[in-house]
Amino acid sequence: MTPQGPIAVLAGAGQLPIQLVNHLERMGQEVRVLAFRGFAEAELQRRAHATVDLLDLKTIMSTLEGWRPQAVSLVGAVRRPGFSALLSAYSLLRNMHEVKEVIARGDDQVLRGAVMLLEERGHRVVGAHELAPDLVAARTLTGTRHPGVDDHDAIAFGLELLASLSDFDIGQGAVVDRRHVLAIEGPEGTDRMIRRVRSLRQSWFGLRRREEGGVLIKAAKRGQDLRVDMPTIGPRTVEEAAKAGLSGIAIGAGSTFVLEQEETLRTADRLGVFLIAVDLPWMEKPLV
Repeated sequence: MTPQGPIAVLAGAGQLPIQLVNHLERMGQEVRVLAFRGFAEAELQRRAHATVDLLDLKTIMSTLEGWRPQAVSLVGAVRRPGFSALLSAYSLLRNMHEVKEVIARGDDQVLRGAVMLLEERGHRVVGAHELAPDLVAARTLTGTRHPGVDDHDAIAFGLELLASLSDFDIGQGAVVDRRHVLAIEGPEGTDRMIRRVRSLRQSWFGLRRREEGGVLIKAAKRGQDLRVDMPTIGPRTVEEAAKAGLSGIAIGAGSTFVLEQEETLRTADRLGVFLIAVDLPWMEKPLV
């Protein structure tokens, strides 16, 4: 690692890696992109300096050794490989018994294990929020629509729910209508969770039932390492919320990425969905 070296972006799926790379390039920062095959978007794969399989740890480490980056950032979604594949890959670099314990603890521990491997080899691991703080939702983030009394009840209840689920390595979001839980995010991600709510609200004829409302609450878990797994929303999330008949979206202030922030707010206003940032009781100090 060298203070004057490039920023190495290890890129998974989604728009966040693209927006991060674009931001760094606009700032005049030298960037090296290592794209994960089968995950990184086509646009970023074309711009990548190297492409590698997710579990090819030897190639990942040797590539970083050649680049000598000043910092490494793991950005974008990846599907968790099976237990045996993870065990085989990680055991090349770590004690097998230790690896089994890490993998068995859940996705959060697997991500922390990846950070540990990088740090043990002298790399400084930083979050995308540290490199591009403008992408993070500030406390003042809001559209022109505002939550009603029922929505405030739903947000408060949703935050309690997510706080209670933090220890179980479940997703970062839930849909709540007043004090009724409509859905909890699982491995499918936020957008598909919202589609589940939409399907529940459709009749046999494809027409929405009368009951509408509810709020998507999206927030970092208690103790979550935001360097590798920070909640993210964007225009598509707002569109899915509107299709499901939700009143709005509440996200963790200072700890949630908002992709294409201006467009996301415009989409919320156009579709009649409120979007606000709220303080998380379990976050001692928001990032922005």
